[in-house]
Amino acid sequence: MVKKLKILLIEDDMIEIMKLNRTISTLKLDHTIIEANNGEDALEILEQKDNLPDIILLDLNMPKINGIEFLKILKKDEILRYIPTIILTISNNQRDLLECYKTGVAGYIIKPLKYEDYGHGISLCT
Repeated sequence: MVKKLKILLIEDDMIEIMKLNRTISTLKLDHTIIEANNGEDALEILEQKDNLPDIILLDLNMPKINGIEFLKILKKDEILRYIPTIILTISNNQRDLLECYKTGVAGYIIKPLKYEDYGHGISLCT
């Protein structure tokens, strides 16, 4: 039996949000998706320490606070640092990858261009 997860998706691209939601629905996963359009919105959501997500899916390229900046803020917090965070991005830049792992990311997934390929990466997360 698959555990029902509360997933915080931090993504500014509505098409990517729709792809993820459609993939979770197609895979018949009963996860709860909480959406934040940028790092600032995500930090506001995470202020509710009694209702934290089980996992965070984080885009790197966002307005206001980019993914690496958000990750650094997250890892400085005594409670939030333990939430597994997976980067979900189009960037295959080696420097980004190394910086994310150095900061403490749990995983790094390159977003597929086609919707059909999206399920492969998501199934790795569950």
